[in-house]
Amino acid sequence: QVQLVESGGGLVQAGGSLRLSCAASGRTFSSHPMAWFRQAPGKEREFVSFINWTGSLISYADSVKGRFTISRDNAKNTVALQMNSLKPEDTAVYYCAAASRNYYSERVGSYDYWGQGTQVTVSS
Repeated sequence: QVQLVESGGGLVQAGGSLRLSCAASGRTFSSHPMAWFRQAPGKEREFVSFINWTGSLISYADSVKGRFTISRDNAKNTVALQMNSLKPEDTAVYYCAAASRNYYSERVGSYDYWGQGTQVTVSS
């Protein structure tokens, strides 16, 4: 079992930065691929970024590429999402997720464990 708790959301002006953090509990955290998703009001949950358990495979949605950076610290059981040059369209609830199976996926259904989400609001 893996439990995930996100933090770091808030209100920021366009062009600003936020750093989201996801704290995981569970002895096998280091073996789980992790991802960030987001969900804006009235929209489906969408993929933002992925990192495999070693950090050797990382990917981003086109909409955030070049602005967001994902990282993980297996010793501290944390995954972070550094978000720079934020835009109003980045406004959403951001979720941390972990997968049991060790393969790359951008699908919501591929992830078994989810945090409660943290709100990010970017004002114009």
